[in-house]
Amino acid sequence: MKNYDLIIVGGGPAGLTAAIYAVRSGLSTAFIEADAPGGKLTVTNEITNWPGIKATHGANLALDMFEHATNLGAEYIYGRVSQIKDHEYGHEVVSDQDSYLGRAVIVATGTKERLIGIPNEKEYASRGVSYCAICDGGFYKGEDVAVIGGGNSALEESIYLAGLVKSVTILVRGDKVKAEDRILKQVEALSNVEILYHHEAVEVLVDGSQVTGLKIVNNQTEEKRDIAIKSVFPYIGADPITDMLEGVVDLDAQKYVLVNSQMQTSKEGIYSAGDINVKKLRQVVTATSDGAIAAQAAFEYISEKYPN
Repeated sequence: MKNYDLIIVGGGPAGLTAAIYAVRSGLSTAFIEADAPGGKLTVTNEITNWPGIKATHGANLALDMFEHATNLGAEYIYGRVSQIKDHEYGHEVVSDQDSYLGRAVIVATGTKERLIGIPNEKEYASRGVSYCAICDGGFYKGEDVAVIGGGNSALEESIYLAGLVKSVTILVRGDKVKAEDRILKQVEALSNVEILYHHEAVEVLVDGSQVTGLKIVNNQTEEKRDIAIKSVFPYIGADPITDMLEGVVDLDAQKYVLVNSQMQTSKEGIYSAGDINVKKLRQVVTATSDGAIAAQAAFEYISEKYPN
């Protein structure tokens, strides 16, 4: 098995930033990614909240991060990691392609949105179907949009969108929301937000290039109708990709990773960065911060534990 000082699981903003900082610290570093490097950046049409750059395509920023890491000397390995095990060398990282040894490991695998599973949802991701109002809400100023979901995230994002768009229609499957009462009251106080209870989306309507509407159904009467919108924001939940950490480090009830201020998990030598961590704000800029902190902490750990 090939060995490294540091193995990073995940090639999104957190993982790539960790790779950059690790290599600059002198660590032999590899990052393992099964999908296109860059994480959710690759499906984000435009980034307008990256400090110092007024606007850039997500895919371009992802490529810049990837090239920065690899040009410095980080090794890119294709594969999907399934296990992280103890080893006399440090840790063994097992993927569907091979196994690798690392003195320390940083896991930065991100989250995966739960899909509604309706026609045109996947095909129009970043073209009117968005899973991040903070990222994409600004593109729909003055337009009508829909939010799907009744939890805290759905209503909080609706509040954010209400300050930008013409109107927000929230679809809730049941007769009440799951969000906290204080958040619901904020939503109900907004004149441009409407909550449709007992309603579900059955199809994203498109014209071949963009979203034009949403076909919805009243799940009590089974009445269907079309509503005209320019974007739909599903918020039915996201799950952290932490399968390889179950039984290895401490996770919360939703399987997000519990870390300290240095991104250290409950397991010595294993760090976690980005959206899989328990945290309030999940953005590209916070993921990169986590990655830098984790890499520095891993460097200090390796330097102390393996001085030679």
